[in-house]
Amino acid sequence: MRASRLLSLLLLLQRHGRLTATQLAERLTVSPRTIYRDVEALHAAGIPLYGEAGHAGGYQLVDGWRTRLTGLTAEEADRLFLAGLPGPADELGYGDVVAALQLKLHAALPAPLRDRATQLQQRFHLDTPGWYADGDASPELARTAEAVWRQHRIEVRYRGWNGEVTRVLEPYGLVLKGGRWYVVADQPGRGAPATYRVNQILALTPLPQEFDRPADFDLPAWWRAHVVQFRARLHRDEATVRLSPAGRARLREIGSDPVVTAMDASAGPPDARGWVTAVLPIESLTHAHGDLLRLGADIEVLTPVALRERLAATATGLAALYGRYLDGHVDRHQPDHDRA
Repeated sequence: MRASRLLSLLLLLQRHGRLTATQLAERLTVSPRTIYRDVEALHAAGIPLYGEAGHAGGYQLVDGWRTRLTGLTAEEADRLFLAGLPGPADELGYGDVVAALQLKLHAALPAPLRDRATQLQQRFHLDTPGWYADGDASPELARTAEAVWRQHRIEVRYRGWNGEVTRVLEPYGLVLKGGRWYVVADQPGRGAPATYRVNQILALTPLPQEFDRPADFDLPAWWRAHVVQFRARLHRDEATVRLSPAGRARLREIGSDPVVTAMDASAGPPDARGWVTAVLPIESLTHAHGDLLRLGADIEVLTPVALRERLAATATGLAALYGRYLDGHVDRHQPDHDRA
């Protein structure tokens, strides 16, 4: 562990030129006192490293000196594909390994390419979670990843659609989709992998039994096919609606691609107020109810009748709740629980 840290210290100085003990300690997640000891060890090993005191001081290597100890460890080579994804790598528990890997890759590049790599890093940034969520809080993610890598079975207590269940799983791989982690896993003897949200794993117990991952299982190909099947199953029904111009514009912002495409393809000519009639694919009454409420009074559902009635009931409830504010009978600045 210390040898790896000493090399990382050298590579940091090689990349940045001069860094203080505090800056080095922050990057290597150790104390400044540890940095002082590491610098003494490097001096004893003959590394041309010196420090300067003062506000603009710090440690740096003698000009022109470069380390060639940039070979990758087996673990770093294994995590190479995560080099451009520091956030997900950290979630998986590989943050320190990937940080060391990035340092070595950067140090191994010739100066012109190193400068280009730095420029690219400052011009393009990948942020996988969505705007309204920071991604999954998955306490069992690291242990799930370890089981995937070692091909060990796991026993999980899982929160599914129908409540909590206990399953023994053979995890084939992990997928990060829209800031959410999914494990693709099979149950022993079933022969049909399925997806599980990692943050819905309530408890995980590693099992000693190894399993044989099918030699022909291709995770990217399987996931692509799974997404296609999921989308095909997603919209099993349809709703006929009327949309105002504002509703059509809003639906373009919040609707999925199939919904927006269907709206454009089925929309009839606008009436005198600019409203159009269109047919939209829907997943279920419950999902459609929540989704279409986001359009407020800029959408009117014509069919199915059950969806129309559900929205009407919600609108009636909202009118009863907020109508008194419009009538002026209630102090709109006073919370309900404060009124006697």
